[in-house]
Amino acid sequence: MASSPLLLGPMLRYVDERSASIWVETRAGGVVAVHAGGRSWSTRTFAVHGHHYALVEVDGLEAGSELAYEVRFDGATVWTEHGSDRPPPVIATREPGRPLRMAFGSCRTSVPHDRSGNRTHGVDALRAFALSLAADEQPRPDLVLFLGDQVYADSTSKEMQEFIRARRSLREPPGKELKDYEEYAHLYRLAWSDDANRWLLSTVPSAMIFDDHDVRDDWNASLDWKRKMEATSWWHGRIVAGLGSYWVYQHLGNLSPEERAADPLWQRVASHDGDAELDLTQAVDEFAERVDADPTTYRFSYSRDFDDIRLVVVDSRAARDLRPDARGLVDPPELEWFDERMRGGIRHVLVATSLPYLLPMGLHHVEAWDEAISQGAWGRPAAWIGERLRQAVDLEHWAAWQNSFQAVARMITELADGERGPAPESVTFLSGDVHYSYIAEVERDGGSRIVQAVCSPVRNPLPRVLRWFTVVTSYGVATPVGALVARSAKVPDPPFRWRTVEGPWFDNNLALLRDEPDGLAMTWHRGVVEGGRERDPRLEEVASVLVPAARDRAITAS
Repeated sequence: MASSPLLLGPMLRYVDERSASIWVETRAGGVVAVHAGGRSWSTRTFAVHGHHYALVEVDGLEAGSELAYEVRFDGATVWTEHGSDRPPPVIATREPGRPLRMAFGSCRTSVPHDRSGNRTHGVDALRAFALSLAADEQPRPDLVLFLGDQVYADSTSKEMQEFIRARRSLREPPGKELKDYEEYAHLYRLAWSDDANRWLLSTVPSAMIFDDHDVRDDWNASLDWKRKMEATSWWHGRIVAGLGSYWVYQHLGNLSPEERAADPLWQRVASHDGDAELDLTQAVDEFAERVDADPTTYRFSYSRDFDDIRLVVVDSRAARDLRPDARGLVDPPELEWFDERMRGGIRHVLVATSLPYLLPMGLHHVEAWDEAISQGAWGRPAAWIGERLRQAVDLEHWAAWQNSFQAVARMITELADGERGPAPESVTFLSGDVHYSYIAEVERDGGSRIVQAVCSPVRNPLPRVLRWFTVVTSYGVATPVGALVARSAKVPDPPFRWRTVEGPWFDNNLALLRDEPDGLAMTWHRGVVEGGRERDPRLEEVASVLVPAARDRAITAS
């Protein structure tokens, strides 16, 4: 569809029982309309840095309905795919009482689906899932949740570098990394224009949250890191483009109609009633500058309830407090917002955070130790070494922000013990980032289960030598040794212990979570190429885990 007025999308984003949001990027300004069930909904595009977007709010739908839809631009049909053997995209609204089925994962690079791309980056688990879904080999999920690194702004592909080279020299800062909004727009186009994944995103609702590579490796690892970036000639343009494009391409579709109506930027779009297209460039840039300077002025976290299951998606990147005397992975307003959502009376609580809350215990202790010495526990020379180590090997997960780790531990323990209302059956953290997958459980005598489930990467595997390094530094003898060095730096012990139940496994994966009568069932799936059919991978199950509702039953795997 190279000549189509539609550049990206349609992407089915927020969907509830009565409404749906459909996002598109178009080649020019105009009117975008969605037609379904004999009705139509339309809106005029808005512009940012010369690019044109629309988010169509489809309302007045029936709960539990399924409607095929098409998209029109200035009256001409631009989607569905003509000649495609895939099913037409549909809007399927939530049906009260229907058990939740959700896919999740993180870390996906956008390289071609050929032999070379599969050799260097592995088979795209998302594409394998899309092809399996299009072939009606499994039920369509209610949501696919992307847990960070949807795009890599700092580690670009050959295709992205060709685009950059046509605009500027790769010898000039920031070299092969992204510089501005125009380059971000092209990066998103590479990430979301694959035919199978484009179909998937047109028919399955999606939600997203960023991680560091959406902006840059170790984004906001420490105040020292941020000051180094701000001293460069290019960082200001990069962070403004990164946050601004994130709002347009990812965050806007996360919001419910009510949340969008309260968003100051969206209010500009919704209130525009002129015949000419609204240019939102200046407003988006000013928004991004403000959010970077003061994260408390905007919230990228969000929460949704699916009947008696609560999904809380936490921003663990932009909302950090970097002050050395008040370090927090989430700043005080964000922590208060999170605390308000950790309340009883919900059957399952799902906490989605790009960074694993519960790392393997050995690695947890090492990261907590590194934070302590970076903060001066062993004096100034050791602090310098600790900071260099933190940035060199990514020691900046929840464990490396002990103020936040301990605060969240108190919240979830109170929730699991029934001190915040009727205790849920489980509190489950869903995460990515680390480029291996596993499931861990807190060791408890009673109350709710507290579980960590990680699915990473979707397509960006660790080199084999780093896989062995990961196992050695995270498991076995690393646990008591890590605990010893953490105590030597006077790091408080975690308020509970946990153990890895299954994993790690290192395939490119996409995980599926299903609400079942006897608990939460989770499966991890990879793509497998057979007979040289590089673009048509088969979906294969890697691991299966059941987190039972009953406390007297152990987590089982097959």
